[in-house]
Amino acid sequence: MKRIGVIGGGQLAWMMASAAQELGIELVIQTPHDTDVAVSLATEIVLADVDDVAATAILATKCDAITFENEFVDLEGLGKLAIAQNVSFLPPLTALAPLLDKYTQRCYLRDLGLPVPQFAVLEQPELPPGFEFPVVIKARRNGYDGQGTFIVKDASVLAALYHRYPDTPFLIEEFVKFDRELAVIAARGVNGEVIAYPILETQQEDQVCRRVFTLDDLPTEVVATCNSIASKLLTSLGAVGVFGIELFLTADGKVSVNEIAPRTHNSGHLTIEACATSQFSQLIRAVAGLPLGSTALTCGGAVMVNLLGYEDTHSDYPDKRQQLAAIPNAHVHWYAKESRIGRKLGHVTIVVGRDDEHQDYLSQAQSLARQVETIWYP
Repeated sequence: MKRIGVIGGGQLAWMMASAAQELGIELVIQTPHDTDVAVSLATEIVLADVDDVAATAILATKCDAITFENEFVDLEGLGKLAIAQNVSFLPPLTALAPLLDKYTQRCYLRDLGLPVPQFAVLEQPELPPGFEFPVVIKARRNGYDGQGTFIVKDASVLAALYHRYPDTPFLIEEFVKFDRELAVIAARGVNGEVIAYPILETQQEDQVCRRVFTLDDLPTEVVATCNSIASKLLTSLGAVGVFGIELFLTADGKVSVNEIAPRTHNSGHLTIEACATSQFSQLIRAVAGLPLGSTALTCGGAVMVNLLGYEDTHSDYPDKRQQLAAIPNAHVHWYAKESRIGRKLGHVTIVVGRDDEHQDYLSQAQSLARQVETIWYP
């Protein structure tokens, strides 16, 4: 394939476009604003909302296959388009169908035999039988970066939340007392090959990812369980592309699935500098029908820190970015977005060497993460 369409034009599509250029592949992007970050690298643009199926019909005439930056699409409309115009969507729409609603996603994972927390549909402003506080409440559709997710600790807060959003279908889950949050970035090619990147640890605050670390201290059985979950899931879905799988790890070594993102994922950004093949290059390879690339680390380890907006401003913070870039082995990715509180404006990846076998890598990586955040946040 020489031309791939992408529904979405944010930072994920921007990083896809950069990877596509290296592979000699053009990207055509459907996005609502000509100021969206991926526009600068796209070969051609279809200016329209990501759920505008008529615009996607135009996009389909300009490329060989279409992939996705996000999940906020009209799946039913795309299904009709796929039949009418014989459009190739990758991942296939059948792979997206059970995942876009968080309740049906939970049901799919459970029925596949994968470990998930206790869950149910929230049908009234009180705990269903078998649940106890605290619980996690999630909007079933269109939640991201902590939006639509609430940790609820008592009955009054649950009732208030239920009545505040009367038209929002919610999922209720048990609160997992995890020791660590993990992520697996996995890819599946058109030939059915599944390949996973090294397991990552993510650190969240207010349900938003703040930091990601490579790991070297996970027990082999935990690594095997994580990779088995990824392989079983992608194979069952018949997926083609890259998926982000968020996991909980408890203190006694049990792994359960938190959420599935059927696309490149924030936790995989460090693969650009830390791995032989970035998650974005891997996606382009999978969609284009090319052989999947090596996922091996090319460094001792790495840490990625998200740069979140802490004010509403038009500034692009040149002084802060210069200070961040001056950190040894740091790579600053700036998305050229207008700053809003909580918005992901960029990220910094720092690769770490481990020539000394006794070096405490995680302590070093955490210190570097603190250095980035001390520079970035006032």
